[in-house]
Amino acid sequence: MMFAVGALIAAAVILRILIGSSSQKGKVKRKSRSSSERKQPARTSLKRRSDAIILKSNTSQLSAGEFERILALYFLNQGYKVEETGKFGNDGGVDLVITDRRGERTAVQAKCYFNKRVEPRFVRELVGAKRNHNCVLSLLITTSDLSDKAKAEAQQHHVDYWNGLILQSKFKSWKVWQGQMK
Repeated sequence: MMFAVGALIAAAVILRILIGSSSQKGKVKRKSRSSSERKQPARTSLKRRSDAIILKSNTSQLSAGEFERILALYFLNQGYKVEETGKFGNDGGVDLVITDRRGERTAVQAKCYFNKRVEPRFVRELVGAKRNHNCVLSLLITTSDLSDKAKAEAQQHHVDYWNGLILQSKFKSWKVWQGQMK
């Protein structure tokens, strides 16, 4: 008798799942976006383009993963050893760990933003995450800029940062990159 009741409950649960999933077919839930996010061009893709292509792309055409990759290529070219920690999405606040010739490790967080500034929570996240990656230094790199509060937190916690102007200057002097900052 208990077996029959258990089997009946299991069958009801399975039927409920099947009915629920078939009634959801064709419906797409859309995430509400702010007006600044709606204005941004679509930069996400399922497959990352080759290094040769992203080195010729404008920053506005790069996905987050491609932006991280272009930074990895930049640091490799500058003589750093690079570990790409953000490849699989859940990076814990650190996209790259770069190691200089002396063995000093720096945690790098990359933000490819347009029409918005980096918030203080990303600075705090990087400060905590650098310890998890055994890093002494931290560097936040963005195509835009940090908010005033984020700049204050960066100064307080000794987080270096490159805003869009600094990044543009570094990329211009790096002869490998052929894109533009947009």
